[in-house]
This record gives sequence, structure tokens and C-alpha cells, in this order.
Amino acid sequence: MSKRTKQEILKLAKEYKVRFIRLLFTDVLGFLKGFTITIDELEKAIEEGMGFDGSSIEGFARIEESDMVARPDPNTFAIFPWKNDQNYTIARMFCDIYEAKGNPFLGDPRFVLKQNLEKAKQMGFIYCIGPELEYFYFKDSFSTQILDKGGYFDLVPLDVAQDLRRDTILALEGLGIKVEYTHHEVASSQHEIDLRYTDALTMADNVMTYRLVVKEVARQHGVYATFMPKPIYGINGSGMHTHQSLFKGDKNAFFDPKDKYHLSQTAKYFIAGLLKHAPEITSVTNQWVNSYKRLVPGYEAPVYICWAQMNRSALIRVPVYKPGKEKSTRIEYRSPDPACNPYLAFSVMLAAGLEGIKKKYRLPEPASDNIYLMTDEERKKMHIESLPGDLYEAIKITERSDLVKESLGEKVFDYFIRNKKLEWDEYKQQVTQYEIEKYLPIL
Repeated sequence: MSKRTKQEILKLAKEYKVRFIRLLFTDVLGFLKGFTITIDELEKAIEEGMGFDGSSIEGFARIEESDMVARPDPNTFAIFPWKNDQNYTIARMFCDIYEAKGNPFLGDPRFVLKQNLEKAKQMGFIYCIGPELEYFYFKDSFSTQILDKGGYFDLVPLDVAQDLRRDTILALEGLGIKVEYTHHEVASSQHEIDLRYTDALTMADNVMTYRLVVKEVARQHGVYATFMPKPIYGINGSGMHTHQSLFKGDKNAFFDPKDKYHLSQTAKYFIAGLLKHAPEITSVTNQWVNSYKRLVPGYEAPVYICWAQMNRSALIRVPVYKPGKEKSTRIEYRSPDPACNPYLAFSVMLAAGLEGIKKKYRLPEPASDNIYLMTDEERKKMHIESLPGDLYEAIKITERSDLVKESLGEKVFDYFIRNKKLEWDEYKQQVTQYEIEKYLPIL
């Protein structure tokens, strides 16, 4: 992908009469951060970056080390398809974060992903991603009052959110983000818009933009959109099934025409790496206490560590090959949820897959039956293990993982572990409505 020049950005800004530019970046927990500059500062921002105080950003810096510089990536310049109250045109650019002395900031999630992509590049690979982000629409942010009672692929009159999804797609396409398709999901008021496959860095930026756009369009329509993994008990939660493959130039390194599953040995090693290291990376792909309310049997969320071609209860699914679609050969890792930090989640998934390639992990046989219906003894015979059952179990496994520590870097790794332990400590002290309703009348 050719890099846009400063002159091209300035020309675009002038042509579209841009007045303000939002400089965006992501904190360690995956929340979008940023600040706004005027058009007069754009040239300086591209050349030198813009200084800011990083001491209040999660995982960034202590007060005595707070000076940071945000350097916008020219390739990420895009114009928001909506105006502000004064009808000004606003653009956005994602930034790489640097220390005041000019060194890349090791706590920047975008830098973490870039480092992992460089490791893949040194092995001759380009890492490509296609995520399916699910989310819910509710009446407001204070309740889980649904907008519809539609189901999977339902259309009008059940799906009252079609206008919301249409406007969201138009906004995404206006920002240069390609959408593959959209539909109503399984649960009431649950929806999905799938982004077209692209390189992992672009996709991580796109995921952050997608979440912003979905929420903003919902706000404009007077409702609330949430990527909370499991907002309602007893129905499906929201996942981010992540399709991924490695390319060597224009050729898909996962494709082999002679293999039974059309998978190359590289693909098999990659899958084996993901399976082996799945427990270690789960706290990153599913980083919230609430994430584990989704990862339970019976709601189309993967719990058991195995792979299959047709079986959607497996952690990894290999979509069926279509003749002439060699470039579409991919694997689908089904455990991540849409509330994760995509830069970190893509980093650990890639690291696990590459470890499988480097060490030539053996891929077990695929699971053919519905794993949920198997007995514990049957799963044990097939050596099918389970993902961590809650955030505390997940973080304890991650804490011992050299692979995650290396892929995230020591700074992000230490902060992430510390923050997640604090979240668990806070959660376990809560007295929930479930406890009040169950125990108060009898104890």
C-alpha cells in the first residue's frame, strides 16, 4: 500500500473544506482517545506531531513521564460523513504515539501490533483480517430495553433497525471502509455489519472507527448501541468472529489445492498454534468480566478448544473452500468479542499462529460432532480442553505466558495484567441482583 504524502493530505483537506481534524489513538484497554486540531495546524502535525499530556491515559505514563507526541498516519486520513452543529467538515487521522525524546512509545497498542506485523513480515507473511462484529441496539444506555424481537436474518417488519444499519454502512463507506454485508443477528435487537478483509493494521483502525460510527449513528437516531459481550441473560451474546489468513505477496499461504481441507501445512501449523495458546491469549481477546458470561455452552459461543470445518461450536472453524476462490481460504477464530482492544487481540492471535509455524505444532484431527452434546469423558478422550471460565482464571494463565508477554511487550503486558486483576477484585466484591433475589428471602 503506497503511503500518502503530506501534499496529498493538504490537497484533500482543502478540496473538502475541512475545518477540524480529530487525531485519534487507543489506550491499552481499547478505548478510543484523541483531540482536535484546526486545519491551520495540520501541516505541522504531519511533519512534527502534536504534543499532549499522556498521564491521564490508561496504561500510558506516570505524571513525571507524561509528555507524549501524537504523529498522525497520513494513510488514515478520512472525512467524517456528518457535520457538527456549525456545519463544519471534520476529518480524522489515527496516530502513532512517541515519547518526547522521539522514541516510539512502547505502551501504544498500535505500535504493539506494528511490531508483531514486522515479525510476520520477516517470515515472509502479510497478516490479513476480516472480523464480524456483533452488537445490540437498546432504547438508551441505562437499560436493556430492546428495539425489536427479530431473529437471524429477519427483515421488516421485525427488524426496525434497518435504517440504522443502512446509515451506518453509508457512513463507513464514506470513510473509505468497505462493508461486505449486514443482517439481523440471532438475539432480539442484535445486529452485525461485516467489514471486508484487509491487512491487520488497517483493520484494527477500521474496527475502532466502526465502533465509533455504530454508536454515533445510533445516537443520531435517539437510541443506544453497545458492544458489551453479554448484556442480557438467557440469549446470545455478541462476538467478533475473526477470519484470518497469511499472504505471501498476492498468494494465500493458507491454500493447498491437494489437501483434503484445502489447507496448506502453513495453515495447519497456524491453527495448531492458536489452539495450543488459546488459553493464554483469551484474557486479551475477551478482556472484561462480562466477556465470560458469553463464553458458556449453548449460545453459539465457543468454549471448547478444537477445530472443525462445518461445526460452529468449535473454537476454530475452517470455511468450506469454493472453487476459484483460493484467496478466500481462511480460518475463523470464534472466541473474541467486539469489546476487546483490536490492536492487542490481533497481536496475540498472530503471535500464537506464528509460534505454531516456527515450532511446527501438530494439528489434531477436527471435531465432527457438536462438542456441547459430548460428555466430559468423550471430550477428555478427544483431548478437547476448555477456555478459561472467568476473567480471573484467564488472567492467571496469561500471567504465566511468555508468548503473550513477548507479543505485547513488557510495558503493556504488566499494565494489562495489573488492570485486569483490579477489575476482578472490584467485581468479586459486588453484591448482585441475582444474589439479592436468590438469597435474601431464604437466608
